[in-house]
Amino acid sequence: MRFASVASGSSGNCLYAGNDDTHILIDAGVSRKRMEEGLKGLGRDGSDIKALLITHEHTDHIRGLGVWSRKYHIPVYATRGTIEEIKQSSSLGTIDESLFRVIRPEEDFFIDNIQIHPFSVSHDARDPVGYTLQEGDVRIGTVTDLGYFDQSVVRAVSGCSVLYVEANHDLRMLETGRYPYQLKRRIAGNYGHLCNEDCGRLIGEVLNERLQTVVLGHLSKENNFPELALAAVKNQLMEDHPQAAGKFTIKVAPRERALAMIEPER
Repeated sequence: MRFASVASGSSGNCLYAGNDDTHILIDAGVSRKRMEEGLKGLGRDGSDIKALLITHEHTDHIRGLGVWSRKYHIPVYATRGTIEEIKQSSSLGTIDESLFRVIRPEEDFFIDNIQIHPFSVSHDARDPVGYTLQEGDVRIGTVTDLGYFDQSVVRAVSGCSVLYVEANHDLRMLETGRYPYQLKRRIAGNYGHLCNEDCGRLIGEVLNERLQTVVLGHLSKENNFPELALAAVKNQLMEDHPQAAGKFTIKVAPRERALAMIEPER
């Protein structure tokens, strides 16, 4: 099974996971054209996609959902609360209700031979989730848009070969930046987003011999930048787990282009 980021950041998110036969997108937070261009760069086409998993209803995760669904007519998997919020979003236009598939946190389901595990995260959305996808010995975890992590999140993404995890903001940039006070509180609060250091702490909690690649994602355009996120996460890991240095690769998902396909060793 392989993984790639089609788009990543506070302005729009879309991820890819799949194998030779089954191709899945996670979120549709950019335009259909941008999703198609990203997939083309990965050697895939929109018509290849078999399912779309949605984490939650915020615009940077569903912006392209309506147009995509009307063109490709593929199943859309999300929690009941997320689906209800999507249906109330006037900006998406009409989406065929028969495409929606209700999922529940902690209840696994399959898309062909890929086992998908949705798990709850702490974010100011109706019923947000992260996902792990597993085929054989390869597990891919995606966890973003959470104000903090607890042991339920740690358990959900333990044992991953590839982990895509939020490094949203640098606390100092957020505190001194131009955002209004209430927005700063929201981002830094328990229902907001992970800062760079907390991202490093989460990675440290799930260290295991299977972990090969960590991808830092959902970086804020205003309150972070790739070099800072990478350095802060590595510093936190070195402080907490110095023995982990060099045992896996850490990358940052680009904002404006797709991340090259990652195929973990089995």
